Amino acid sequence: FRVSVSRETAVSAGPGSAQSVKRVSRAVSMSAQRRPSRRSEAGEVGLSRPPSASRPGPSRGNPAMGSGLGLKWLLQQPLSRQQLKRLEEHRYRSAGASLLEPLMQAWWERLVRRLPLWIAPNVITITGLAVNVCTTIILMVYCPTATEQAPLWAYLACALGLFIYQTLDAIDGKQARRTNSSSPLGELFDHGCDSLSTVFVVLGICIAVQLGTNPDWMFFCCFAGVFMFYCAHWQTYVSGTLRFGIIDVTEVQIFIITLFLLAASGGTAFWESMIPVLEIQVKIVPALLVVAGGIFSCTNYFTVIFTGGVGKNGSTIAGTSVLSPFLHIGAVIILALMIYKKSTSRLFENNPCLYILAFGFVSAKITNKLVVWSLFDLIRYSVGVCNQIASHLHINIFKISPPSSPVNIQEQNHHK
Repeated sequence: FRVSVSRETAVSAGPGSAQSVKRVSRAVSMSAQRRPSRRSEAGEVGLSRPPSASRPGPSRGNPAMGSGLGLKWLLQQPLSRQQLKRLEEHRYRSAGASLLEPLMQAWWERLVRRLPLWIAPNVITITGLAVNVCTTIILMVYCPTATEQAPLWAYLACALGLFIYQTLDAIDGKQARRTNSSSPLGELFDHGCDSLSTVFVVLGICIAVQLGTNPDWMFFCCFAGVFMFYCAHWQTYVSGTLRFGIIDVTEVQIFIITLFLLAASGGTAFWESMIPVLEIQVKIVPALLVVAGGIFSCTNYFTVIFTGGVGKNGSTIAGTSVLSPFLHIGAVIILALMIYKKSTSRLFENNPCLYILAFGFVSAKITNKLVVWSLFDLIRYSVGVCNQIASHLHINIFKISPPSSPVNIQEQNHHK
């Protein structure tokens, strides 16, 4: 802080006044030196606001400073030292096996043995996600309102993309154990990609069956898929164990691949045809199956949740209430529903794909934060978490040191 008084003012006020001004100026300067700045009190984040004339804004006066601050914001470390310490103590636990998973194991085992030992598991994971996202975006380009008919090859690409994603998602954990490179980062990376993939998968299948003509059903199916994925990790957050049911993600993915193939072969006429006895369109059948699957899955999830957690006094593994995660996903869904029903511009009906993606990314972020983790903020958070965990565990994200020979480990499941 500074107090500046002109010579003319001091002279006109007389000698006594000038001396008083000097004493005040000296006192204020000494007070400013003794008082710590808000930057030092707040750590790295500065809260003081210097005048714009002495420090130009990053967007106009100093572009280099703006880019530097943006990069620093992107790479900041979201996790505390205590969280990193608990991360070292984390051990992945899962239970159960789905109906078709044992049949798929032979294909997954055969494929993973053909992979070079130098390929990092996280590279496999991110490749599967990239393929799935790209094929869904192609479908979105042709069907922005989920009412149009896309070319046959677009549906086939989505079916193939989902199969590739399923396969790579299944063998990334096997590759991690094969190369002895399993880590908590691998688990978080795997589930983070799954949370994003869920958004694109449910959106892609709604486009394929042209549910845009029934916006209520499309809204329900998309958010039901996101909610069930969230609940799967919610019950893990409570019990400490990721549980798989008889009908789980493998069966759902194969069913969705079948729907993509039906869309390629039948087209618009197939989905709009009526079922004679039930007097409903064929496209409503997948939506009804989502209702049945949601009831079945959520019953199992909430049975675990309401039984009580493994923490103190029946709390979660983090020591919080078992019902606390509902606040986050509940806020997202309620807000999305309010905008859908109250929008005077029919925002959801005119832009269903972008609407689902926007809220889907928010749901993906809160799901990942539940595991330990809208659009650009999710990227920033993911980059920061991965870099910080990799640095703390002294490992690379997309690179491993291959062992001299594959590690033979008894496989219990295909996750990290």
